[in-house]
Amino acid sequence: MNFEIKKVDDITIFKLNENRLDTNISGLVKGEFTMLLKVEGAKKFIIDLSQVESCDSSGLSSILVANRILNTSGGEMRLAAPMEKVYSLIKITQLERVLRVCNSVEEAIAELKKS
Repeated sequence: MNFEIKKVDDITIFKLNENRLDTNISGLVKGEFTMLLKVEGAKKFIIDLSQVESCDSSGLSSILVANRILNTSGGEMRLAAPMEKVYSLIKITQLERVLRVCNSVEEAIAELKKS
């Protein structure tokens, strides 16, 4: 699995450099999210989906794991720059009610800095 982790002030940005967020890597993604959020204690978290062309239910599940961890620890999360196909899946599953989606990483950073 190819990914990058960047910090901007107190905001942790996880960029997934994969075309697909699916069953093949969702377990690894959940593990990384758990390490970043529970062990390292990140409270403001951005998942950069700009490289992800497709996502399945297990991929969405990994995103929801991060959201659940942050909700229980008083943190906040944003999804940044999902491609149309991924954003459509988020809308179809009505997860945009639960997950805050931003058009860019910069927009997500600006929102988290305000909170």
